[in-house]
Amino acid sequence: MDTTLVIMAAGIGSRFGGGIKQLEKFGPNGEIIMDYSIHDALKAGFNKVVFIIRKDIEKDFREIIGNRIEKICKVDYAYQELDDLPAGFKKPEGRTKPWGTGQAVLSCKGKVNEPFIIINADDYYGKEAFKKVHDFLVSAEPKKYCGAGFILKNTLSDNGGVTRGVCKVDEDMMLIDIVETSDIVKTPTGAVAGDKEIDANSYVSMNMWGVTPEYIDLLEKGFIKFLSELKDGDIKSEFLVPIYMDELIKSGEVSVKMLETNDKWFGVTYKEDTQAVKDAFKELYDKGVYNTNLYE
Repeated sequence: MDTTLVIMAAGIGSRFGGGIKQLEKFGPNGEIIMDYSIHDALKAGFNKVVFIIRKDIEKDFREIIGNRIEKICKVDYAYQELDDLPAGFKKPEGRTKPWGTGQAVLSCKGKVNEPFIIINADDYYGKEAFKKVHDFLVSAEPKKYCGAGFILKNTLSDNGGVTRGVCKVDEDMMLIDIVETSDIVKTPTGAVAGDKEIDANSYVSMNMWGVTPEYIDLLEKGFIKFLSELKDGDIKSEFLVPIYMDELIKSGEVSVKMLETNDKWFGVTYKEDTQAVKDAFKELYDKGVYNTNLYE
């Protein structure tokens, strides 16, 4: 059965290389974080990759990663653009950034007609989550989705606060609530956000979702509603996958099963995280999790 890996990479800066965290080289042969996600997804059984990018970075993107991946599996591109809006809407004066992760995935309309997994370009998720999401999707019914449930303590930075979608599940591991929580800081006893203690064993969403093809139609409907409710002069609000997923769950339109994953998430939230992530990858190589020639 065909299943697709959709990678949200439109947030990458237009000047590649220096300072662009998604393109920092972490592996022994210059691998970037996306290489590991693609490797793990293909091993789990996904057989196509769709990169969501912007037109202005396409040439560089293909040179750095796209052309390499085309040699090992089917690849397609979707383009997130600021003025790619549903009929009847136009870009507000002064808006400079695209409309968030929901609009990014919506740009795959017509390109993805099979169950798919959505991930961020600059996050390392580990092998377990890809396998669990793939196995779920192989027999998934429409509107019955899944999310990888990472353990909060496995996703925190030593270098400052992070934003996480803290998830509440019922006894059957069905997702009932996602609270987007900013500035979560690691403490000796767990984690806090502001003056509120947060259970370090809570499930959090790292924007890894398994969905079936009609999800794109739901996104289209949601994006139209989002745009029609924008207040005049609002040039910053974003249409975000986790917030809309929360709306869909609460309206009863979809269900989302959380799949617990105990792998440690890595990402470069702060420049100071770079060395820690390189060290973490080195440890994975030392343990034999990856071969030096990643795609062999």
